[in-house]
Amino acid sequence: MTHAQAVYLELLARGAATEAYDRPVLLARASGTGPAELAELERTKQLALRVRAELEGRRRREAELSALFETAHDLAGLRDLDDVLRAIVQRARSLLGTEVAYLSLNDPVRGDTYMRVTEGSVSARFQQVRLGMGEGLGGLVAQTARPYVTDDYFRDERFQHTEAIDSAVGDEGLVAILGVPLTLGSQVIGVLFAADRRARVFEREQVALLGSFAAHAAVAIDTANLLAETRSALAELERANDIIREHSGVIERASEVHDRLTELVLRGGGVHDVAAAVSEVLGGTVEFVEQPPGPGTPAEGRATRDGDDWSAAVAAGGETFGALVLRDRPGLDPVDLRTLERAALVTSLLLLARRSAGEAEQRVRGELLDDLLDAPDRDRRLLRERAARLRTDTDAPHVVLAARIDRAGADGETDPGGQESADRQRLRSAASHLAATRHGLASARDGGTVLLLPLRPGESAAELARQTAAHLGGALREPVTVGASAPVAAPLAHPERVAPAYEEARRCLDALRLLHRQGEGAAAEDLGFLGLLLADTGDIEGFVERTIGQVVGYDRRRGTDLVRTLDAYFASGMSPARTKDDLHVHVNTVAQRLERIGRLLGPDWQAPARALEIQLALRLHALAPAVIR
Repeated sequence: MTHAQAVYLELLARGAATEAYDRPVLLARASGTGPAELAELERTKQLALRVRAELEGRRRREAELSALFETAHDLAGLRDLDDVLRAIVQRARSLLGTEVAYLSLNDPVRGDTYMRVTEGSVSARFQQVRLGMGEGLGGLVAQTARPYVTDDYFRDERFQHTEAIDSAVGDEGLVAILGVPLTLGSQVIGVLFAADRRARVFEREQVALLGSFAAHAAVAIDTANLLAETRSALAELERANDIIREHSGVIERASEVHDRLTELVLRGGGVHDVAAAVSEVLGGTVEFVEQPPGPGTPAEGRATRDGDDWSAAVAAGGETFGALVLRDRPGLDPVDLRTLERAALVTSLLLLARRSAGEAEQRVRGELLDDLLDAPDRDRRLLRERAARLRTDTDAPHVVLAARIDRAGADGETDPGGQESADRQRLRSAASHLAATRHGLASARDGGTVLLLPLRPGESAAELARQTAAHLGGALREPVTVGASAPVAAPLAHPERVAPAYEEARRCLDALRLLHRQGEGAAAEDLGFLGLLLADTGDIEGFVERTIGQVVGYDRRRGTDLVRTLDAYFASGMSPARTKDDLHVHVNTVAQRLERIGRLLGPDWQAPARALEIQLALRLHALAPAVIR
């Protein structure tokens, strides 16, 4: 490890600020370090900054997922409305990393919205502010039921500014504000906010995450209100014990499904686990469908009826993943409706979390393969550790495969509507899925995709290439051509071998396309003498064995002279008469030997292309007899 690498590793280890990464370069320049060393130091700095940015991104994603799961866990044990609201606001502030978070509730009597819970606020006037419908950012969210965001509140003319609201916001010192509605069905009951005292741009993913928290808050508020209403009803309607008992049973069932769904989230359950749990609680059949039934799409957060069935959209941040459908339950009380809607919300969170994890793993696999191709001189111990985290067998022989979609218009001459980019993305996704299932690596490269896959016992590079072409072509419903390298032994122990293997795979891919074999998979060994030109390994032994091995083996076992006869036959211009003169045998003997050769090599052995390969194999056999004998 160089001194520069050690310096930047130390900065990464102690989580130094970005500015600290410039100091080693400045010190080296001040001390008169040469241009080459300065360039190497600058490259190391850039790599360290990339690693630092990746680590920060991963920590942020882990914090986001952790906050989602912790919120679900907290809400499972909370029944008091104030505790529920406080937990939501605290988690929202923590997740988005803002200085302030707060929640307002609508007052249907006064027709405005008022501050209910704040976190990080220091201004008493701000904590007591009330907003009329349409006033300020919060009033506009409450009125329109749509999220609004501003990176500079006082300069944003989209909102109706009033002296009372602007004074309260000014006292708090807020600049950037994001607000999302709290909705129950089509009714807006309040607004959830995240804000900073400095200019800041809230990303679309952050808006979607805060929207998910708002959905949690709305459901939790509804549950808490229902519980409060139930307790009040128990006190006031003693004469309606049967009705109260039934209502309590519904509430308990709602609480049970809430707890069960929370448990599913915490132990990593899937969509079908959620459907099975809700089916058991509601006494019907619940299934997840990607295409919602009936006309239109169910509104997010609300269950709709379609004949005897009910559908609740599985959506988050404006993106619809599908719907949970409850079959054959025409009569459904409000709490059961809320249960179905809550299950749809949990399903959306599971799908978001799974997609985020999948995208992160796909990026990590691609980055490791890119490093093997572009920076094989990296610390091999670190490469092996990264591969181990991805469950990649670092000691097995691997094959590098180059894959491209092959069809009209896929070569990049024209790209209507971004079709080529869409094809590359689809191919990369399918290749990444295949790499994950086979414990390999995949990355987009040179207009196609490169894969590094382990060989199974008894499997050849050519077989793996054909399997990969068939798998990717079937997944994409498009012809995918795949070229393979010769096996690379322990690529993590010898990373310098991966890039040459990739070049060999690309040459094999180009050869297949030139031979009009689009949609196929092959290695150099499948391409005869052309494979010798494509491969860097120079597999002469394998070529000779595949081409004339049957004839050589026959001579060895029987003590015959078929190889010399074959050589003389081609040397005489494929004339049996001249061949018998060269060998000093009868012409019938030549004919018998040629007939035997035909049975060993197949009926097409004298075809021009095949004859060329056989002649080349004879020359190589004569030059290196120890290869086969």
